[in-house]
Amino acid sequence: MSWLAAISITLGALVFMEFFAWFAHKYIMHGFGWGWHRDHHEPHNNTFEKNDLYATVFGTIDAAMYIFGALYWEWLWWAALGVNLYGVIYAIVHDGLVHQRFFKWVPKKGYAKRLVQAHKLHHATIGKEGGVSFGFVIARDPAKLKAELKEQAKSGVAVVRDSKTVREDAANRVTTL
Repeated sequence: MSWLAAISITLGALVFMEFFAWFAHKYIMHGFGWGWHRDHHEPHNNTFEKNDLYATVFGTIDAAMYIFGALYWEWLWWAALGVNLYGVIYAIVHDGLVHQRFFKWVPKKGYAKRLVQAHKLHHATIGKEGGVSFGFVIARDPAKLKAELKEQAKSGVAVVRDSKTVREDAANRVTTL
């Protein structure tokens, strides 16, 4: 396989993963998989969450892709690399930057601030119904997300926390993780 093909497959898989992550987050984690994901949306004092089991499952699938790719289909190995790179980006952005599990830094401007704001708005709902911003790397305009949440609350699709509760929950998560 040429280097151009290998790089294309890797980058294609990496980009595809944001769309897969959005789908899995919205329809699995906020659907039938809510049992594992729920504690990620609730204040707690635990270092680990049941939600971390998703990383174990997806990591196992990625490992299988590497193995089968090495044994049978080279393109699958390069796709696994793209999936793996997305996992690293996810861990840094979502767990590190947004939830501050690895480091303490709150961005004051730019796209990093937008990512944090979008994900905080995702956590503004109580329960699995409704919600906004299910992706992890692509973040829509926070003003549009706020308007969408307001509409969901007004129509009864979602129960939205008041901003004081959101700030208290965020402060609790930062100090306990």
